[in-house]
Amino acid sequence: QVQLVESGGGSVQVGGSLRLSCAASGYSYFSYCIAWFRQAPQKEREALAGIYNGGGITYYTDSVKGRFTISRDNGKKTVYLQMNSLKPEDTAMYHCAAGLGCGATAEWYSYWGQGTQVTVSS
Repeated sequence: QVQLVESGGGSVQVGGSLRLSCAASGYSYFSYCIAWFRQAPQKEREALAGIYNGGGITYYTDSVKGRFTISRDNGKKTVYLQMNSLKPEDTAMYHCAAGLGCGATAEWYSYWGQGTQVTVSS
């Protein structure tokens, strides 16, 4: 089993940056792909990026490519999402999730954090 806790969200102006962290606990952490999702009010949940234990990365949405970077520090059992050049449309609740495979389908992920809010204002 894996427990996930997100942090690093907040309010930022357009063009700013934030780094989200997803701290994991549990002995099975190393078995899982960790992915970031987001959900804005009245919008569907969106898969952003996932990273395998070995560091292989998949980006699921073109809207964040070149602006967001996912990384993983297995020594700290933490996955990061560096977000640069933020836009108002990036405003959402951001969640990390752990699953045995890396895919864009939320149902594939067994464990979820509570989320951290990101608000981008112009």
